[in-house]
Amino acid sequence: MKYDYLIVGAGLFGAVFSHEAMKAGKKVLVLEKRNHIAGNTYTEKIHGINVHKYGAHIFHTNSREIWKYVNEFAEFNGFINSPVANYKGEMYSLPFNMYTFNEMWGVTTPAEAEKKINEQREAYHIDEPSNLEEQAISLVGEDIYEKLIKGYTEKQWGRPCKELPSFIIKRLPVRFTYNNNYFNAAYQGIPIGGYTEIIRKLFEGAEIRLNTNFLDNREEYEGLADKIIYTGPIDEYFDYSLGRLEYRSLRFESEVVDSDNFQGNAVINYTDRETPWTRIIEHKWFEKMGLESSSEGCLDDGKDEKKTVITREYSLEWKPGDEPYYPVNDEKNQELYNKYCDLASQNNKVIFGGRLGEYKYYDMDVIIGKALELAKNEF
Repeated sequence: MKYDYLIVGAGLFGAVFSHEAMKAGKKVLVLEKRNHIAGNTYTEKIHGINVHKYGAHIFHTNSREIWKYVNEFAEFNGFINSPVANYKGEMYSLPFNMYTFNEMWGVTTPAEAEKKINEQREAYHIDEPSNLEEQAISLVGEDIYEKLIKGYTEKQWGRPCKELPSFIIKRLPVRFTYNNNYFNAAYQGIPIGGYTEIIRKLFEGAEIRLNTNFLDNREEYEGLADKIIYTGPIDEYFDYSLGRLEYRSLRFESEVVDSDNFQGNAVINYTDRETPWTRIIEHKWFEKMGLESSSEGCLDDGKDEKKTVITREYSLEWKPGDEPYYPVNDEKNQELYNKYCDLASQNNKVIFGGRLGEYKYYDMDVIIGKALELAKNEF
């Protein structure tokens, strides 16, 4: 064998495992079907702004060890995610907190907000929520559900809330404090210089082949290494022999705007059903809103203060050939995934990892933790 490990996919999971493998003296080959590394965390510089090519990626974790690990490869600014909801021109603070309740009802105390929500809950007499709509109303009442949850969620999932399972929003953050920090995380921020540079450093020393699809020459590539780390869709690896797993997909529509400030915030969600996009990202605010907590600026000398880059994000029903983003982890798909896991367990050479390999949506810190755990077990 020419290599110890063949890694399929140059995203975050593969990059962390590759780094740890090379530290252990292993020889690594990476195959990536896209024309760039970094997977969905890929950032590219436009007018001096690090643009998140595949949607907003905000690093957050409660793990001191993982925070320390990522800071070996980049300095992070102090960005705090505080998105805003736009409902037909009405602006609301997210996640749901006392600012939201004040904007919605004019209440100023937690007791007033809880009373308002309880009144709306009781009007529906929901004991055991059977779908997402009932779950949402039982958590935050009718007004917030109608304005800030229903339209956004139906766009995101492509079906009525009454047809969606309740578990999707069981952990919906609801705070009776004036705290609009979206994540309950001890450590958060955006890497100065963008995520691509982190991935590049993690892959230093590995051989990387871009524009290369492992499945096009499976037999040849499988013969190159002792073990394979596969981060693509698990059902695709098995030629969909048991059926196709389902996903939601995304479409991104980016443009350069002749303005130094398009919307005044990094992320604004559009929660009405009529607006076709789910949110607009203004990428420069990931950098600028974190500068005060950083020792240096994120924008390089190539910045153009009279330009800004925005991205409208659309949620799509996934079909074969589309990029899979969000696994549809309902009962039917989970049963199918479990069957693929049984197939995978019979193959001692291939290890499936990452969001697509494990058919589960993971935050970045969890992906890093899982890759480090795999490396620890291997070495």
